[in-house]
Amino acid sequence: MSLRILTVLRNWLRRAVIAVAAFLVIAAAMIAWLLYDRPSLDAVGWIPQAESETTSGAVTVTWFGVSTLLFDDGNTQILIDGFFSRPSLADIVFGIPVDSDASQINYVLDKFQLRRLAAIIPAHSHFDHAMDIGAIANRSSASILGSETSAQIARGAGVPEDQIVVVANGAQYSFGEFTVSMFESLHAPIGWGGSTPYAGSLNEPLQTPAPVSAWKEGGSYSVLVSHPQGTTLVQASAGYVEGDFSNMPVDVVMLGTFGLDRIGRDYTENYWRRLVTSTGASRVFPIHFDDYTRPFGTIELFPRILDNFLDTARALEEIRETWDTDTRIELPEFGTPIVLYAHDAPEA
Repeated sequence: MSLRILTVLRNWLRRAVIAVAAFLVIAAAMIAWLLYDRPSLDAVGWIPQAESETTSGAVTVTWFGVSTLLFDDGNTQILIDGFFSRPSLADIVFGIPVDSDASQINYVLDKFQLRRLAAIIPAHSHFDHAMDIGAIANRSSASILGSETSAQIARGAGVPEDQIVVVANGAQYSFGEFTVSMFESLHAPIGWGGSTPYAGSLNEPLQTPAPVSAWKEGGSYSVLVSHPQGTTLVQASAGYVEGDFSNMPVDVVMLGTFGLDRIGRDYTENYWRRLVTSTGASRVFPIHFDDYTRPFGTIELFPRILDNFLDTARALEEIRETWDTDTRIELPEFGTPIVLYAHDAPEA
């Protein structure tokens, strides 16, 4: 091969390497910018949860990020979902096996005094809802109520069988003065072509560590939490079934919102009308709007490329003004108990 040809090849390879390197640098910068481009929660404009002094006997709910909620009436505690561990973005993207963070769970149970826990109720079985249900149950005597898939997650964590309940659609389960009913629902259609991410179910105990994709959806539920003081409907994922809850009036709706901006305005309006308008709820608390790859207790919105919560908030406010002007939308504050219903303190 002539010297001239070798020189041409070397120059071509040099230019190709430089071009590829430049492309990779630009691509990395664009990805970093897209992941950094997060809207501020302060820009949403909704009022924070109403400030109220927690009185003895009041029913409260405490939001722990995503859709993990602690109901408490002073005697009995009910936990919706169970997600205190926080897999990183890299864990999720690259399928790195993950497991419950024992020290994190111990910290949460102690700091927030989860000492009267009667039930743990995953609304569905994805990792950001059910990852820690077994570890939490093993640190308490609480029952786990959910789908067969949730039961298999619990079994994989070594939860005794007498603490596991596979629920029947619409059946009532009592814990102290709380009554819980779970109604079959749908997951938000946020996968490719309107599908459910990590769809499917588990037919054997889930062994961990495992990639987050191992936590299958396993069926989704609307969870109705009733108490003599009032009733709250928890919709952890922004899915719904045709029909409504007009025969089950509620006071409060905890409304999952992740993905609504991508699904569309018409869907969002139908979702609101079925979960809020039909129930007559006077208060709505958005949940599942925060980035679940951030450390526990750090509340940040997702990057816009994944979920633009500001667009969702604007749409929900317009829908509220159209259908439910007397209903308030309030932002929950992490770790701060919300008094759910009007309640008179007992006389001294």
